[in-house]
This record gives sequence, structure tokens and C-alpha cells, in this order.
Amino acid sequence: MKIVAVTNIKGGVGKTTTAVNLAYLCAAGGRSTLLWDLDPQGAATYILRCEPNEHASAKKLVAGKRELPELLVPSGHEKLDVLPSDLSYRNFDVHLSARKHPTERLLKMSRSLRGTYATLFLDCPPGISLLSENVLRAADAVVVPLLPTPLSVRMLTQLRDFVVSSGWTDLVLLPFFSMVDRRKSLHHEVIAGTREHFPELLATEVPYSSEIERMSLRRAPIPAYSPLSAAGHIYANLWREIAARMGQGLSTQALPRADSRHGEYS
Repeated sequence: MKIVAVTNIKGGVGKTTTAVNLAYLCAAGGRSTLLWDLDPQGAATYILRCEPNEHASAKKLVAGKRELPELLVPSGHEKLDVLPSDLSYRNFDVHLSARKHPTERLLKMSRSLRGTYATLFLDCPPGISLLSENVLRAADAVVVPLLPTPLSVRMLTQLRDFVVSSGWTDLVLLPFFSMVDRRKSLHHEVIAGTREHFPELLATEVPYSSEIERMSLRRAPIPAYSPLSAAGHIYANLWREIAARMGQGLSTQALPRADSRHGEYS
């Protein structure tokens, strides 16, 4: 089972939108997929209409008194299930810190899913915490939506330095620019400068778009209800690029294609 984390220290950068659309596209490519909403605000849970059938506190999960497979909810989309968020996740760090080997707890918890799912997506809350360190320890790849601003680039530098200092040489870092407005000169400057220093940046850029914002009103992944739209093409391109970087040999043949920078049809 591959574990793909979608994370950023900052909030409001498009993490949940990214996680939901990529998880849907992974499932649409034929892989059994699970999205775990780790954010206590539960935005991914809301968008996918997956309110929990029963609640399990972070304390019980970390202590091993409840297993993740007991809490799965079908999303209504083929091959895509959800582990819904819970408000108690706001205290994840407290319960993790009380355990032995606290940075490895999330990886241990996920082992019960390996016989069922090919890919696990983690929609992570913002911030630097013991939970975020658990996520980095467990993940095979980390997808990082970035705003085209100097502070976002500074965060990416800190994240890359932390991964290197931890010796996680097999962790694939997959940053990309989100909420891009090409009318702004600052965005042009930041993107151009960052690409010189971060060759791992994905080519695909997700623009600032009212179409993407409306996803929370539709409460569904964009490629599910509007696959041929500009946004549908962009997220298909993003997933195609991520799958290629991860080397999974994923089936993406049926996904719509668009120009990777601007969402133009090809």
C-alpha cells in the first residue's frame, strides 16, 4: 500500500481540494483507495458526504482500542472509501506523545489497511506537530500545495531540510503551485525563482478559480461531475504527473489531458 500525504504548514492553500480530487482520480484509475481525513475540521469528510457511522476518539485509535477498518465509510464513488474526521483529532498530539515511539504510531495504525487498499491518502491539518512528523514518517510521497509567495517557498525549504536531516531518502517530495494568478507579477517572479532552486517542483500549476471554489458547494470531486472542464483537466494532469513521479505504473489512460501550466486543452 502506497501512502500519499497532502500537507502544508499553512492553511488555506488547497490541501483538501487536492486530496479529494487526487484520491478520486486514483480510484478512477482502478486502484482501491482510501482517504483519511486527519483534519479535525473535517472538510474532506464534508465534501465527500461521508459522515461517520460511529465515532472513535483519537485517544482510542492511538491506544489501539479501536482499529481503522472498523470506521470505514464508502464515498459513493467506485473504489474510494473514507476514514471520516473526528473533532477529537485536535488532541492527536497529546495522545501520540504518551506512547512509546510516538513518531511511528500512525505508520503502525495504517498496517491494518494494507490488505484492503492499494493507496492511502492523508488529508493533513496545517501546522508543525507530532502528528505532522508521524505523517512524514509514514508517507511514501508528500504532495505539498504552495501559494506563489515568499513565505510559502520558505516553508518548502524548511520541509525539505527537515526531510534531509531525518535521513528519509526514500520519501518523495512533490510540491506544486496552487491558487496561481498569472496576472500578478509577484506570482510570476516567485514561480520562476522557485523552479530554479527546486527541481522537484511539479510542472502542473493549479490556478485560482471560482470553478474550484464551487467544489465545496457541489460536495463532490471535480473530475466526478465535470471531468472535461478546465479544472477537471488540470487535476487529471496533476495526478498523472504525481503517479509518474511515484513510479506506480498507475492506469491514467482514460484521464483528460490539458496543458500542464494553464489548463488548455491539448
